[in-house]
Amino acid sequence: MANNLTSKLPDVGTSIFSVMSALANEHKAINLSQGFPDFNCPDELMELVTKYMHAGFNQYAPMPGVQLLREKISVKTEKLYGHRPNPDTEITVTSGATEALFAAITAVVRPGDEVVVLEPCYDCYAPAIRLSGGTPVYVPLSLPDFSVDWQRVKNSITSRTRLIIVNTPHNPTGAVMTKADMDELAILADAHNLFVISDEVYEHMVFDDLQHHSAVQNAILRERSFVISSFGKTYHTTGWKVGYAVAPAALTVELRKMHQFITFCTVTPLQLAIADFMDNEAHYLNLPAFYQEKRDAFCAYLAPSRFEFLPSAGTYFQLLKYDAISKEHDQDFARRLVQEIGVAAVPVSAFYHDKTDHHYLRFCFAKGDETLCAAAEKLVKL
Repeated sequence: MANNLTSKLPDVGTSIFSVMSALANEHKAINLSQGFPDFNCPDELMELVTKYMHAGFNQYAPMPGVQLLREKISVKTEKLYGHRPNPDTEITVTSGATEALFAAITAVVRPGDEVVVLEPCYDCYAPAIRLSGGTPVYVPLSLPDFSVDWQRVKNSITSRTRLIIVNTPHNPTGAVMTKADMDELAILADAHNLFVISDEVYEHMVFDDLQHHSAVQNAILRERSFVISSFGKTYHTTGWKVGYAVAPAALTVELRKMHQFITFCTVTPLQLAIADFMDNEAHYLNLPAFYQEKRDAFCAYLAPSRFEFLPSAGTYFQLLKYDAISKEHDQDFARRLVQEIGVAAVPVSAFYHDKTDHHYLRFCFAKGDETLCAAAEKLVKL
């Protein structure tokens, strides 16, 4: 039977995140590659999950998500961004932001469509586009700040363009889109009748008094956008895989058609626990300061090193440029870093479709101070 199998994604292998984590485990290296915290979520949140499990809430949740959770998301969205989406028709709880992204892409992309993707970009966008019969059209972000060149984006749009995907704060670079960026995006989307996916999973990790600008704040964008968020990122629970999508009713109808045949629903006691814990607004309001302190500590530890870097503006990732240390391809340098130095990072070329190499590595600083200090001590020796 294997002889009759033709892969739909023949060039896709194991993700770079899994590869680097496995390499880190093999060499007992400090793992700053995969994007997850090495500390736990709040005790109260875990206790709430246990409470709901023992109370018998262990069966299917409603397909769109637990009603109370969708209502809490609606209230939070209004408080933060000035728009109150309808919890019944405009909010869908998904099994992680990745599922929401896949459902949104497959909901609107048809065979022959083109989708504008800004790179470097997260690795799940292009496969979903291709599986839907679409073609990713890659537009590189401008170095050294990884900003969007909107004229270049405009030049990439054709009569076949159906969708544009943006990500702010941006993984892997940490760049944060401005209000002017969102306004430019709205002008293009409106002029060319485009759908938009705004991947905002790191919305609560924006530093140096910058603001997160959500697509739901722009009247034009919110009428044509899927806005994707992640409780896993916000509550240090990436393994729970709980995210959500906010979209106008017509788009939500189509997204839910995909969602119901991918996972149907998301884990019930987790949804109920998160709904209760969302009343603790201090948690997400304090996240920028919480992660900025970690970023600042990591950058301070690295100050004596030969790496070049600008402190990340958002996310919990820091890019380090290693031109002064080595001219190796970033994938080779990343492997050597694990094997010889004992620190794992992600080569940024993995976020480009053609493996463009600008000699950057991505490090995750969602770690305890002891871990960050130990990793930096090794890196400054290079």
